[in-house]
Amino acid sequence: MFVLFEEDGAFKAGTVLADNDTSLQVENTHGKRVKLKRAQVLLNFREPAPGDLLARAEADAEQLDTEFLWDVCGDDEFAFAEFAAEYYGHPPSPVEAAAVLLRLHSAPMYFHRKGKGRFRKAPEDILRAALAGLEKKRQQAIAIDRMRDELLAGRLPAEFSGMLAQLLYRPDRNRPEVKALEAACVDAGLSAARLLLRCGALASSYEFHYHRFLFENFPEGTAFPPFDAPVLPADLPRAEVAAFSIDDATTTEIDDAFSVTPRAGGGWRVGIHIAAPSLGFARGSALDGIARRRLSTVYMPGNKITMLPDEVVECFTLAEGRDCPAISLYLDVNADLSVSEQHSRIDLVPIVANLRHHDIEPVFNEHTLHNGGPDFPWKRELTVLWDLATVLEAGRGKAAANQNQVDHSFYVDWTTDTADGPGYVRIGQRRRGSPMDKLVAEMMILANSTWGKLLDECDVPGLYRVQSGGKVRMTTVCGPHEGLGVDGYAWSSSPLRRYVDLVNQWQLIAVLSGTEPAFAPKSTDLMAALRDFELTYAAYAEFQRQMERYWCVRWLRQEGLKEVEAVVVRDNLVRLDAVPLLFKVASLPLQYPGSRVKLAIEGSDALDVEVQARYIATLSEPEPGENGLSIFEGS
Repeated sequence: MFVLFEEDGAFKAGTVLADNDTSLQVENTHGKRVKLKRAQVLLNFREPAPGDLLARAEADAEQLDTEFLWDVCGDDEFAFAEFAAEYYGHPPSPVEAAAVLLRLHSAPMYFHRKGKGRFRKAPEDILRAALAGLEKKRQQAIAIDRMRDELLAGRLPAEFSGMLAQLLYRPDRNRPEVKALEAACVDAGLSAARLLLRCGALASSYEFHYHRFLFENFPEGTAFPPFDAPVLPADLPRAEVAAFSIDDATTTEIDDAFSVTPRAGGGWRVGIHIAAPSLGFARGSALDGIARRRLSTVYMPGNKITMLPDEVVECFTLAEGRDCPAISLYLDVNADLSVSEQHSRIDLVPIVANLRHHDIEPVFNEHTLHNGGPDFPWKRELTVLWDLATVLEAGRGKAAANQNQVDHSFYVDWTTDTADGPGYVRIGQRRRGSPMDKLVAEMMILANSTWGKLLDECDVPGLYRVQSGGKVRMTTVCGPHEGLGVDGYAWSSSPLRRYVDLVNQWQLIAVLSGTEPAFAPKSTDLMAALRDFELTYAAYAEFQRQMERYWCVRWLRQEGLKEVEAVVVRDNLVRLDAVPLLFKVASLPLQYPGSRVKLAIEGSDALDVEVQARYIATLSEPEPGENGLSIFEGS
């Protein structure tokens, strides 16, 4: 005696070894003995052999038309053997009965299982919906195969139009386009970014990195929504000064300027003038909403995304040849450089010149200050400001840190193409702590600390930067900044570029004009702006660091260097001499931090922003005492 039974969702056949009424001992076609409950048995038969039964039934089941079976069966629940008898018109053989069972079981859309070989015909509406879904999946599979083939052939499928960012940065794996892209990546052995770059969907590796930042931080794009034009105040007093700014050549948002006016009784009146966009639009306006959403200008080599629209920046930037609205801090400076009096006011400041670093630094530097130098316009004013800055720095008791640190400037020529796409980068160096740096820094520290203290004294809330225990944080309560050596420090000097400064400027204008502040004490909106600014500003700064690293790798590839010199930072981490690029060198032997080494460049990648290098030789080791190195260390 043989039986057909179901086990673990599959149909099997075997030989009965023992019949115990409620259970059976059965040996299946693979020689394995199993114990079955009688309820598991679907069919008893004497021939053919169990193996033959399943083989013949599977072959016959393939010949049965599922749709025809659905058409001819009734609407009531039925057993497979009964239906087989009706279908064949005679008591079915074991093979015929098993064939019908296999076909019914293999078509769950047509026949719903009701247990132990029993089925029920699927209602027509449910069947048609299921068939439509199946056809949709079939067509989708065809489309996925087609899109994959197009990608492998180096063509971008039409379906990918308008969804490139989603495919790269936040793929929805339920979408057929994503499935096609993943399949093509597996077949091509490439990442999604490399495959799309090969297909021309990405113009360059730069576009991949830049668009990822936009996708995460500017999902609606960088265009500005409609806004009312700012209204320039018409009744501001005109300052009797000749002011000048000092900025990098690429700066367009000129926030600060200075003036030095001789006083009749000796000494000077020094003016620190800060652009005042807050005079042109109020809190709650469309322009405030724009600045509140962006919170800061985004800087990156060769590009920037401004906090305010260009036409607004143009209205308030301290451009030469114009009288510009400003918040000014005036210092009455005696001949011995002591400050006898200071006051702040809102005024209209004539901007006579926009000085640029590359023009001024060759004639105004440590060498020319100590040894004399050529005469040039603004030499007298710059020298006075430098002398005053030196006194102010000493008065804070905090000499500027990182005097020997080198800052790097990036200039990208977008009209020149390289192998990695548009953009030829030049990376310049300038030592931090130059006279011009100190001059500007001390004037800004003085303005920010003075105005922060003024807000606090008037019980008007502001946004402060506080440092204690080595940690810097932002708060709405005035507190000391230990690193700068001041009692209070409120960012107020860059209102064209930072929302915090714009907020503080609104508050300062209220104090100077005797009007109601834009933000009341304990304002929840002020706290929200503080939290959002900290998070956003950190994200923008991280993006700037990432893009500077990217352009360093581009520079390395652009110059085609095979060997480079670097300084060991720690372990196998090195920093290049020529550009501020850090990377690890696996083959680097143990070195003192500060050691100079020669490396062979073996590869680099602008998409992964990585460099592969091999150690060649140690050029020098640091002198004892450098970087904390003792002559006894390592012995």
